[in-house]
Amino acid sequence: MQQDLQTLAHHLLQGFDDYRFRFRQITQDAPQYFAQAHWQAMQQASAERIDLYETRIKSTCAHLPALAHQVAIWPDLKQVYRQMLSTRLDAELAETWFNSVYCHLFAHAGINNQAIFVDAEPRPIQAHSHIPLTRSYLRQQTGFAALFQTILTSYSLGVPFFNLQEDCQFIESSLIESLPSYILADPYLDVQMLHTVFYRNKGAYLVGRILSGGHSIPLVLPLVHAESQGVFVDTLIIDPEQVSIVFSFTRSYFMVDVPIPAEFVAFLKQLMPNKETAELYTAIGFYKHGKTEFYRSLLSHLAHTSDQFVMAAGVKGMVMSVFTLPGFNSVFKIIKDKFAPPKEVSKATVKAKYALVKRLDRVGRMADTQEFSNFCFPVSRFAPECLQELLDVAPSTVEVQGDQVLIHHLWTERRMIPLNLYLQQANAKETVAILQDYGRAIKQLAAANIFPGDMLLKNFGVTRHGRVVFYDYDEISDLTEMNFREIPEPRFPEDELAAEPWYSVAPNDVFPEEFATFLFRDPQHRRIFQQEHAQLFQASYWRSVQDAIHAGQLLDVYPYPAQQRFRFLEEIL
Repeated sequence: MQQDLQTLAHHLLQGFDDYRFRFRQITQDAPQYFAQAHWQAMQQASAERIDLYETRIKSTCAHLPALAHQVAIWPDLKQVYRQMLSTRLDAELAETWFNSVYCHLFAHAGINNQAIFVDAEPRPIQAHSHIPLTRSYLRQQTGFAALFQTILTSYSLGVPFFNLQEDCQFIESSLIESLPSYILADPYLDVQMLHTVFYRNKGAYLVGRILSGGHSIPLVLPLVHAESQGVFVDTLIIDPEQVSIVFSFTRSYFMVDVPIPAEFVAFLKQLMPNKETAELYTAIGFYKHGKTEFYRSLLSHLAHTSDQFVMAAGVKGMVMSVFTLPGFNSVFKIIKDKFAPPKEVSKATVKAKYALVKRLDRVGRMADTQEFSNFCFPVSRFAPECLQELLDVAPSTVEVQGDQVLIHHLWTERRMIPLNLYLQQANAKETVAILQDYGRAIKQLAAANIFPGDMLLKNFGVTRHGRVVFYDYDEISDLTEMNFREIPEPRFPEDELAAEPWYSVAPNDVFPEEFATFLFRDPQHRRIFQQEHAQLFQASYWRSVQDAIHAGQLLDVYPYPAQQRFRFLEEIL
């Protein structure tokens, strides 16, 4: 039996190695796409990499011997597999792979720490690895411009800088304006930069930190490839909150080569101490291990608090029911068994929409989700009214089994303040700012070929950074599939008084003229929105965006304010 377990463990690890090899292959193509400005290839590679995990899990499971299908052997198999991970630099990812195989074979049944890696394994980061994590650049009495010229020229981007000297002068001026005088005067200042470049969509990012005395300041240099001119440094980011936005849960995953994931994430955690470990793994493409870390964090929260699940604040959805834990910054979403009119989508369609969002370029305007099956917690952790509502609206999904609540299928998502609730509490300045950002969110989604469908305020949330994010996906469609029309002139005066429209309406027809009254009950909100985004009420605007998409234009949406950019190389929404 022991030899059979050894063979099976090797089989599982071989499947993981095949996955990791292909994952790194896809990732390592990103520098070429950036250098050649192959933006659509970059997006396609990102989507392929997301799909890769499930594809390889299914392939591995399809070729397992019969022994693997005996649930009783898995505790012993885990011990054999654990021993094989002792010298690996990506052991935590291999543990998640083991868990995924088990869950695929046994439909998430019988999950416990004896059979799989529910708890994190105590394992020190392999500090003795021969793979260096960072490069160190000492100031040594030179000015910041000279220091950053050395830093920038040490990276091979495959395309030259258009004006490196000017870039470095911009960086120096920005640092002088932002850093305290005692750091600016430090002759022994050290800049530590990660070796690898972060690629996402049309951008590349150099990431590191400034060390001075006992101070550590995060540093991000976003690079833009202006195809006719070369590479520019677009801005400098040293504010931890802005660095956190660069790694936001609302954006696509970075394409970055990570030889030692735990070490890499530990470095990023030092730059962003308020960012959850799960989010950092997810941001660099290891979203399945991010899910593992999320689940462990949830278990820890429940073990150390008396929090109960309660229904989430906001208008109740017609398709999804949403609940949350007051002290845990996430919501949990399940599909209702029956949808209130006029919703006509099916459960399968809703699941497909959420899977689609995972693969899309979310342009900083759509929340990432994690999907769970057979989510099980004690009845005592649910507020009675919350549990009753879940049982009422989704009896096929939610079951009480003894003292446990079993939820067959759900999604988790970052908790935000629903936009309609935010506006109820906002002052005049906050109202103007958030309504302007609401319009920008709609425009940026449209330019990414995403039509939200139901654009009501209740379907958008506000993050802690004051950004508007869409989070209700059951009606999303490709913008290019929609038919944007003007409302025809009435034939007779009586037409406008009729209960039914005097013109035909096909399923994909959209009439933007109706948005003003449909979206805003408050006339003041409508006026504020129209001052900056009146074109959203014009069918011609939406058709122009469709034309741009058909022409192959990809939107540039940067995770920092437009006014912070060193140059305005092109228009930003």
